Amino acid sequence: MPKNWISGPLASAPLALLIAACGQPAAPPEQAAAAIAPGAEAYETLQNRLITAKPGDVIELAAGTFEFTDGLSLDVDGVTLKGAGEGQTILSFAGQASAGEGLLVTSDDVTLTGFTMRDTKGDGIKSKGADRITYRALTVEWSGGPKEENGAYGVYPVESTDVLVDGVTVRGASDAGIYVGQSDRIIVRNSTAEFNVAGIEIENSTNADVYDNLATNNTGGILVFDLPGLPKMGGHSTRIFRNRIIGNNTPNFAPPANIVANVPSGSGVMMMANQNVHVFENTFENNSSAHVLIYSYSYPFDDERYNPLPRDFVIRDNTYGEGGFDPQGRLAPLAAATGGKLPDIVWDGITTANGKTEDVRIAVREAPDVTYVNLGLGVAPPDPAKARPSTDRPADFDLAEPAPIVLPQESKAPA
Repeated sequence: MPKNWISGPLASAPLALLIAACGQPAAPPEQAAAAIAPGAEAYETLQNRLITAKPGDVIELAAGTFEFTDGLSLDVDGVTLKGAGEGQTILSFAGQASAGEGLLVTSDDVTLTGFTMRDTKGDGIKSKGADRITYRALTVEWSGGPKEENGAYGVYPVESTDVLVDGVTVRGASDAGIYVGQSDRIIVRNSTAEFNVAGIEIENSTNADVYDNLATNNTGGILVFDLPGLPKMGGHSTRIFRNRIIGNNTPNFAPPANIVANVPSGSGVMMMANQNVHVFENTFENNSSAHVLIYSYSYPFDDERYNPLPRDFVIRDNTYGEGGFDPQGRLAPLAAATGGKLPDIVWDGITTANGKTEDVRIAVREAPDVTYVNLGLGVAPPDPAKARPSTDRPADFDLAEPAPIVLPQESKAPA
Protein backbone atom coordinates (compact mmCIF):
# COMPACT_ATOMS: atom_id res chain seq x y z
CA MET A 1 0.00 0.00 0.00
CA PRO A 2 1.37 3.45 -0.87
CA LYS A 3 2.65 5.48 2.05
CA ASN A 4 0.25 8.35 1.40
CA TRP A 5 -2.84 6.15 1.36
CA ILE A 6 -5.24 6.88 4.24
CA SER A 7 -6.92 3.89 5.73
CA GLY A 8 -8.79 2.99 8.88
CA PRO A 9 -11.39 5.26 10.61
CA LEU A 10 -10.20 8.39 8.83
CA ALA A 11 -10.99 6.91 5.48
CA SER A 12 -14.63 8.00 5.71
CA ALA A 13 -14.03 11.45 7.26
CA PRO A 14 -15.24 14.44 5.24
CA LEU A 15 -12.54 16.22 3.33
CA ALA A 16 -13.18 19.49 5.18
CA LEU A 17 -12.41 17.81 8.50
CA LEU A 18 -9.17 16.41 7.15
CA ILE A 19 -8.12 19.84 5.90
CA ALA A 20 -8.93 21.39 9.27
CA ALA A 21 -7.00 18.63 11.02
CA CYS A 22 -3.98 19.53 8.93
CA GLY A 23 -4.11 23.09 10.28
CA GLN A 24 -5.87 24.66 7.28
CA PRO A 25 -8.33 27.46 8.23
CA ALA A 26 -12.04 26.76 7.73
CA ALA A 27 -14.10 29.14 5.56
CA PRO A 28 -15.20 32.17 7.62
CA PRO A 29 -18.91 32.43 8.47
CA GLU A 30 -20.99 34.86 6.44
CA GLN A 31 -20.81 38.29 8.02
CA ALA A 32 -24.00 40.05 9.08
CA ALA A 33 -24.74 43.19 7.09
CA ALA A 34 -23.61 46.38 8.77
CA ALA A 35 -26.21 48.64 10.32
CA ILE A 36 -27.62 51.13 7.85
CA ALA A 37 -26.56 54.68 8.68
CA PRO A 38 -28.38 57.92 7.83
CA GLY A 39 -27.42 59.54 4.55
CA ALA A 40 -28.42 60.17 0.96
CA GLU A 41 -28.43 56.46 0.10
CA ALA A 42 -30.16 55.25 3.26
CA TYR A 43 -33.67 54.97 1.83
CA GLU A 44 -32.59 52.97 -1.21
CA THR A 45 -30.36 50.76 0.90
CA LEU A 46 -33.04 50.06 3.49
CA GLN A 47 -35.82 49.40 1.00
CA ASN A 48 -33.55 47.08 -0.99
CA ARG A 49 -32.72 45.14 2.18
CA LEU A 50 -36.44 44.87 2.99
CA ILE A 51 -37.14 43.52 -0.50
CA THR A 52 -34.25 41.04 -0.64
CA ALA A 53 -34.41 39.89 2.99
CA LYS A 54 -34.70 36.23 3.88
CA PRO A 55 -36.61 34.71 6.81
CA GLY A 56 -34.56 35.13 9.96
CA ASP A 57 -32.76 38.27 8.81
CA VAL A 58 -32.22 41.15 11.22
CA ILE A 59 -31.99 44.51 9.48
CA GLU A 60 -30.33 47.05 11.74
CA LEU A 61 -30.55 50.83 11.65
CA ALA A 62 -27.81 52.92 13.23
CA ALA A 63 -28.46 55.86 15.54
CA GLY A 64 -29.24 59.15 13.86
CA THR A 65 -32.02 60.83 11.90
CA PHE A 66 -33.07 59.35 8.56
CA GLU A 67 -34.83 61.78 6.20
CA PHE A 68 -37.22 59.86 3.96
CA THR A 69 -39.46 61.21 1.20
CA ASP A 70 -41.31 57.97 0.50
CA GLY A 71 -42.82 55.11 2.48
CA LEU A 72 -41.23 51.72 3.14
CA SER A 73 -42.67 48.23 2.67
CA LEU A 74 -41.88 44.71 3.83
CA ASP A 75 -43.47 41.48 2.56
CA VAL A 76 -40.90 38.86 3.63
CA ASP A 77 -41.74 36.56 6.55
CA GLY A 78 -39.60 36.29 9.67
CA VAL A 79 -37.72 39.60 9.43
CA THR A 80 -36.70 41.86 12.31
CA LEU A 81 -36.26 45.60 11.74
CA LYS A 82 -34.23 46.95 14.62
CA GLY A 83 -33.02 50.43 15.48
CA ALA A 84 -30.56 51.64 18.10
CA GLY A 85 -33.41 52.72 20.38
CA GLU A 86 -36.37 55.05 20.56
CA GLY A 87 -35.24 58.63 20.15
CA GLN A 88 -31.87 57.41 18.89
CA THR A 89 -32.87 55.98 15.53
CA ILE A 90 -35.38 58.44 14.07
CA LEU A 91 -37.14 57.90 10.75
CA SER A 92 -38.43 61.32 9.73
CA PHE A 93 -41.06 61.56 7.02
CA ALA A 94 -41.54 65.31 7.22
CA GLY A 95 -40.64 65.53 3.53
CA GLN A 96 -42.79 62.57 2.47
CA ALA A 97 -44.29 63.20 -0.96
CA SER A 98 -47.09 60.63 -0.87
CA ALA A 99 -49.91 60.37 1.64
CA GLY A 100 -49.27 56.71 2.45
CA GLU A 101 -48.00 55.10 5.62
CA GLY A 102 -44.40 55.34 6.73
CA LEU A 103 -44.00 51.54 6.82
CA LEU A 104 -46.35 48.86 5.48
CA VAL A 105 -45.86 45.23 6.56
CA THR A 106 -47.76 42.43 4.82
CA SER A 107 -45.79 39.37 6.01
CA ASP A 108 -45.84 37.08 9.03
CA ASP A 109 -43.53 36.69 12.04
CA VAL A 110 -42.14 40.22 11.79
CA THR A 111 -40.65 42.17 14.71
CA LEU A 112 -40.31 45.95 14.67
CA THR A 113 -38.29 47.43 17.52
CA GLY A 114 -36.03 50.21 18.71
CA PHE A 115 -36.81 53.26 16.56
CA THR A 116 -38.99 56.36 16.25
CA MET A 117 -41.29 57.13 13.31
CA ARG A 118 -41.98 60.83 12.97
CA ASP A 119 -44.34 63.01 10.89
CA THR A 120 -45.65 60.50 8.36
CA LYS A 121 -48.21 61.91 5.96
CA GLY A 122 -50.45 58.89 6.48
CA ASP A 123 -50.42 56.17 9.13
CA GLY A 124 -47.19 55.62 11.02
CA ILE A 125 -46.80 51.84 10.75
CA LYS A 126 -49.50 49.66 9.19
CA SER A 127 -49.50 45.89 9.07
CA LYS A 128 -52.16 43.95 7.19
CA GLY A 129 -52.61 40.21 7.21
CA ALA A 130 -49.40 40.00 9.24
CA ASP A 131 -49.79 37.14 11.70
CA ARG A 132 -47.59 36.92 14.81
CA ILE A 133 -46.38 40.50 14.38
CA THR A 134 -44.58 42.25 17.23
CA TYR A 135 -44.37 46.00 17.76
CA ARG A 136 -41.93 46.55 20.62
CA ALA A 137 -40.13 49.61 22.04
CA LEU A 138 -41.26 51.98 19.30
CA THR A 139 -42.39 55.60 19.15
CA VAL A 140 -44.69 57.02 16.48
CA GLU A 141 -45.35 60.74 16.72
CA TRP A 142 -46.37 63.88 14.92
CA SER A 143 -44.15 66.70 16.15
CA GLY A 144 -46.65 69.53 15.51
CA GLY A 145 -49.03 68.36 18.24
CA PRO A 146 -52.68 67.30 17.80
CA LYS A 147 -53.86 68.37 14.32
CA GLU A 148 -56.47 67.12 11.87
CA GLU A 149 -53.77 66.95 9.18
CA ASN A 150 -51.79 64.32 11.11
CA GLY A 151 -51.86 60.71 10.02
CA ALA A 152 -54.87 58.72 11.16
CA TYR A 153 -53.14 55.86 13.02
CA GLY A 154 -49.84 55.44 14.84
CA VAL A 155 -49.47 51.66 14.91
CA TYR A 156 -52.17 49.99 12.86
CA PRO A 157 -52.29 46.17 12.70
CA VAL A 158 -55.39 44.85 10.92
CA GLU A 159 -56.74 41.50 9.71
CA SER A 160 -54.15 39.57 11.69
CA THR A 161 -53.83 36.79 14.24
CA ASP A 162 -51.50 37.01 17.25
CA VAL A 163 -50.70 40.71 17.55
CA LEU A 164 -48.32 42.04 20.21
CA VAL A 165 -47.93 45.76 20.94
CA ASP A 166 -45.48 46.15 23.83
CA GLY A 167 -43.76 49.29 25.08
CA VAL A 168 -45.01 51.52 22.27
CA THR A 169 -45.60 55.28 22.51
CA VAL A 170 -47.86 57.16 20.08
CA ARG A 171 -48.55 60.90 20.04
CA GLY A 172 -50.76 62.98 17.78
CA ALA A 173 -52.77 60.48 15.67
CA SER A 174 -55.90 62.07 14.21
CA ASP A 175 -57.84 58.81 14.65
CA ALA A 176 -56.27 56.25 17.01
CA GLY A 177 -52.77 56.08 18.42
CA ILE A 178 -52.67 52.31 18.93
CA TYR A 179 -55.33 50.60 16.84
CA VAL A 180 -55.96 46.89 16.32
CA GLY A 181 -58.80 46.03 13.95
CA GLN A 182 -60.44 42.87 12.58
CA SER A 183 -57.93 40.68 14.36
CA ASP A 184 -57.83 37.79 16.82
CA ARG A 185 -55.62 37.18 19.86
CA ILE A 186 -54.19 40.55 20.75
CA ILE A 187 -52.04 41.98 23.53
CA VAL A 188 -51.49 45.72 24.01
CA ARG A 189 -49.39 46.41 27.10
CA ASN A 190 -46.78 48.68 28.73
CA SER A 191 -47.57 51.39 26.20
CA THR A 192 -48.34 55.11 26.26
CA ALA A 193 -50.95 56.82 24.10
CA GLU A 194 -51.20 60.58 24.44
CA PHE A 195 -52.58 63.54 22.46
CA ASN A 196 -54.43 61.26 20.03
CA VAL A 197 -58.16 61.32 19.30
CA ALA A 198 -58.50 57.73 20.51
CA GLY A 199 -55.59 56.59 22.64
CA ILE A 200 -55.97 52.82 22.24
CA GLU A 201 -58.69 51.24 20.13
CA ILE A 202 -59.74 47.62 19.71
CA GLU A 203 -62.23 47.41 16.83
CA ASN A 204 -64.13 44.46 15.34
CA SER A 205 -61.68 42.13 17.04
CA THR A 206 -61.81 39.07 19.28
CA ASN A 207 -59.79 37.93 22.29
CA ALA A 208 -57.82 41.00 23.35
CA ASP A 209 -55.91 41.91 26.52
CA VAL A 210 -55.18 45.62 27.05
CA TYR A 211 -53.22 46.16 30.25
CA ASP A 212 -50.53 48.16 32.08
CA ASN A 213 -50.84 51.08 29.67
CA LEU A 214 -51.08 54.85 30.15
CA ALA A 215 -53.79 56.64 28.17
CA THR A 216 -53.60 60.37 28.85
CA ASN A 217 -54.39 63.66 27.13
CA ASN A 218 -56.35 61.95 24.36
CA THR A 219 -59.93 62.80 23.39
CA GLY A 220 -60.90 59.30 24.53
CA GLY A 221 -58.56 57.03 26.45
CA ILE A 222 -59.41 53.43 25.47
CA LEU A 223 -62.13 52.45 22.97
CA VAL A 224 -63.65 49.04 22.25
CA PHE A 225 -65.91 49.31 19.20
CA ASP A 226 -67.74 47.09 16.75
CA LEU A 227 -68.81 48.71 13.48
CA PRO A 228 -70.99 47.53 10.58
CA GLY A 229 -69.93 46.91 7.01
CA LEU A 230 -66.53 45.35 7.71
CA PRO A 231 -65.34 41.86 6.69
CA LYS A 232 -64.96 40.81 10.35
CA MET A 233 -67.64 41.71 12.87
CA GLY A 234 -68.93 40.37 16.15
CA GLY A 235 -66.12 41.69 18.36
CA HIS A 236 -65.98 39.97 21.74
CA SER A 237 -63.87 38.85 24.69
CA THR A 238 -61.76 41.87 25.58
CA ARG A 239 -60.13 42.55 28.96
CA ILE A 240 -59.09 46.10 29.86
CA PHE A 241 -57.17 46.04 33.14
CA ARG A 242 -54.46 47.72 35.23
CA ASN A 243 -54.34 50.75 32.93
CA ARG A 244 -54.02 54.38 33.98
CA ILE A 245 -56.66 56.39 32.13
CA ILE A 246 -56.03 59.98 33.10
CA GLY A 247 -56.97 63.44 31.86
CA ASN A 248 -58.27 62.51 28.42
CA ASN A 249 -59.67 65.97 27.70
CA THR A 250 -58.00 66.97 24.42
CA PRO A 251 -60.58 68.53 22.05
CA ASN A 252 -61.58 66.17 19.26
CA PHE A 253 -59.44 66.94 16.19
CA ALA A 254 -60.49 64.04 13.94
CA PRO A 255 -61.63 64.80 10.38
CA PRO A 256 -65.43 65.24 10.56
CA ALA A 257 -66.21 62.17 8.44
CA ASN A 258 -64.39 59.76 10.80
CA ILE A 259 -66.41 57.73 13.30
CA VAL A 260 -64.11 58.87 16.12
CA ALA A 261 -65.11 62.46 15.38
CA ASN A 262 -68.14 61.57 17.51
CA VAL A 263 -66.08 60.62 20.57
CA PRO A 264 -66.77 63.20 23.28
CA SER A 265 -63.71 64.88 24.71
CA GLY A 266 -63.22 63.77 28.28
CA SER A 267 -64.01 60.06 27.74
CA GLY A 268 -62.03 57.51 29.75
CA VAL A 269 -63.08 54.07 28.45
CA MET A 270 -65.76 54.02 25.74
CA MET A 271 -67.35 50.76 24.64
CA MET A 272 -69.82 50.40 21.79
CA ALA A 273 -71.71 47.47 20.26
CA ASN A 274 -69.34 44.77 21.47
CA GLN A 275 -69.73 41.69 23.65
CA ASN A 276 -68.10 40.20 26.72
CA VAL A 277 -65.90 43.16 27.69
CA HIS A 278 -64.37 43.25 31.17
CA VAL A 279 -62.99 46.49 32.65
CA PHE A 280 -61.20 46.03 35.96
CA GLU A 281 -58.39 47.26 38.22
CA ASN A 282 -57.87 50.42 36.19
CA THR A 283 -57.21 53.90 37.59
CA PHE A 284 -59.45 56.69 36.28
CA GLU A 285 -58.75 60.35 37.01
CA ASN A 286 -59.75 63.74 35.57
CA ASN A 287 -61.75 62.58 32.55
CA SER A 288 -64.16 65.49 32.19
CA SER A 289 -67.10 63.78 30.43
CA ALA A 290 -67.17 60.37 32.13
CA HIS A 291 -64.76 57.66 33.17
CA VAL A 292 -66.68 54.73 31.62
CA LEU A 293 -69.16 55.10 28.74
CA ILE A 294 -71.27 52.23 27.37
CA TYR A 295 -73.00 52.98 24.08
CA SER A 296 -75.03 51.41 21.32
CA TYR A 297 -74.30 52.22 17.69
CA SER A 298 -77.01 54.74 16.83
CA TYR A 299 -76.37 55.53 13.17
CA PRO A 300 -78.12 54.09 10.10
CA PHE A 301 -76.73 50.80 8.74
CA ASP A 302 -77.90 48.08 6.37
CA ASP A 303 -75.62 45.21 7.38
CA GLU A 304 -77.85 42.36 8.55
CA ARG A 305 -74.94 40.67 10.35
CA TYR A 306 -74.42 43.61 12.70
CA ASN A 307 -75.63 43.88 16.29
CA PRO A 308 -75.45 47.53 17.41
CA LEU A 309 -76.08 46.83 21.12
CA PRO A 310 -73.47 46.28 23.84
CA ARG A 311 -73.87 42.94 25.60
CA ASP A 312 -72.34 41.25 28.62
CA PHE A 313 -70.10 43.94 30.07
CA VAL A 314 -68.46 43.73 33.50
CA ILE A 315 -67.04 46.79 35.28
CA ARG A 316 -65.36 45.96 38.59
CA ASP A 317 -62.68 46.86 41.10
CA ASN A 318 -61.52 50.09 39.44
CA THR A 319 -60.25 53.23 41.18
CA TYR A 320 -62.07 56.46 40.36
CA GLY A 321 -60.91 60.02 40.93
CA GLU A 322 -62.67 63.21 39.89
CA GLY A 323 -64.55 62.98 36.58
CA GLY A 324 -67.71 63.85 34.72
CA PHE A 325 -67.47 67.51 35.72
CA ASP A 326 -67.68 69.02 32.20
CA PRO A 327 -69.49 66.70 29.75
CA GLN A 328 -68.76 67.40 26.10
CA GLY A 329 -70.33 66.73 22.70
CA ARG A 330 -73.50 64.68 22.70
CA LEU A 331 -73.10 64.07 26.41
CA ALA A 332 -73.63 67.73 27.26
CA PRO A 333 -77.44 67.75 26.85
CA LEU A 334 -77.72 64.42 28.66
CA ALA A 335 -75.89 65.82 31.66
CA ALA A 336 -78.78 68.18 32.28
CA ALA A 337 -80.84 65.16 33.30
CA THR A 338 -78.29 64.27 35.98
CA GLY A 339 -77.72 67.71 37.48
CA GLY A 340 -75.05 68.88 35.04
CA LYS A 341 -72.43 66.34 36.07
CA LEU A 342 -72.17 62.77 34.82
CA PRO A 343 -71.47 59.80 37.10
CA ASP A 344 -68.36 57.62 36.91
CA ILE A 345 -70.12 54.98 34.79
CA VAL A 346 -72.66 55.94 32.12
CA TRP A 347 -74.80 53.57 30.06
CA ASP A 348 -77.07 55.03 27.41
CA GLY A 349 -79.78 52.52 28.32
CA ILE A 350 -80.60 51.58 24.73
CA THR A 351 -82.01 48.06 24.46
CA THR A 352 -83.93 48.30 21.19
CA ALA A 353 -82.41 48.84 17.75
CA ASN A 354 -83.87 48.15 14.30
CA GLY A 355 -87.04 46.99 15.99
CA LYS A 356 -85.26 44.28 17.97
CA THR A 357 -85.05 44.30 21.77
CA GLU A 358 -82.33 42.44 23.66
CA ASP A 359 -81.35 41.74 27.23
CA VAL A 360 -78.35 44.05 27.49
CA ARG A 361 -76.54 42.63 30.51
CA ILE A 362 -74.18 44.98 32.35
CA ALA A 363 -72.61 44.17 35.71
CA VAL A 364 -71.35 47.03 37.88
CA ARG A 365 -69.34 45.44 40.68
CA GLU A 366 -67.97 48.58 42.27
CA ALA A 367 -67.93 50.09 45.74
CA PRO A 368 -71.14 51.87 46.76
CA ASP A 369 -69.55 55.32 46.39
CA VAL A 370 -68.83 54.72 42.68
CA THR A 371 -71.58 56.52 40.80
CA TYR A 372 -73.57 55.02 37.94
CA VAL A 373 -76.44 56.04 35.67
CA ASN A 374 -78.60 54.31 33.11
CA LEU A 375 -79.75 57.20 30.93
CA GLY A 376 -82.81 55.22 29.92
CA LEU A 377 -82.78 56.28 26.28
CA GLY A 378 -84.40 52.99 25.31
CA VAL A 379 -84.52 53.05 21.51
CA ALA A 380 -81.94 53.83 18.83
CA PRO A 381 -81.52 56.42 17.48
CA PRO A 382 -81.84 58.11 20.87
CA ASP A 383 -83.80 61.25 21.67
CA PRO A 384 -82.05 63.07 24.55
CA ALA A 385 -85.34 64.71 25.47
CA LYS A 386 -86.72 61.26 26.31
CA ALA A 387 -83.93 60.30 28.70
CA ARG A 388 -85.19 58.59 31.85
CA PRO A 389 -82.08 58.38 34.02
CA SER A 390 -81.85 55.85 36.82
CA THR A 391 -79.05 55.30 39.30
CA ASP A 392 -80.23 51.81 40.18
CA ARG A 393 -77.51 49.35 39.32
CA PRO A 394 -78.51 46.51 37.01
CA ALA A 395 -78.90 43.01 38.33
CA ASP A 396 -75.65 41.06 38.39
CA PHE A 397 -75.20 37.89 36.36
CA ASP A 398 -72.75 35.05 35.90
CA LEU A 399 -70.28 35.50 33.06
CA ALA A 400 -66.95 33.75 32.67
CA GLU A 401 -64.06 36.16 32.21
CA PRO A 402 -62.06 35.51 29.04
CA ALA A 403 -58.84 33.56 29.54
CA PRO A 404 -55.54 35.47 29.39
CA ILE A 405 -54.11 35.78 25.89
CA VAL A 406 -50.96 33.77 25.18
CA LEU A 407 -49.12 34.55 21.95
CA PRO A 408 -46.82 32.09 20.15
CA GLN A 409 -44.17 34.70 19.35
CA GLU A 410 -43.58 35.29 23.05
CA SER A 411 -42.55 31.67 23.63
CA LYS A 412 -39.97 32.08 20.84
CA ALA A 413 -38.60 35.41 22.04
CA PRO A 414 -35.09 35.40 23.56
CA ALA A 415 -34.90 35.70 27.34
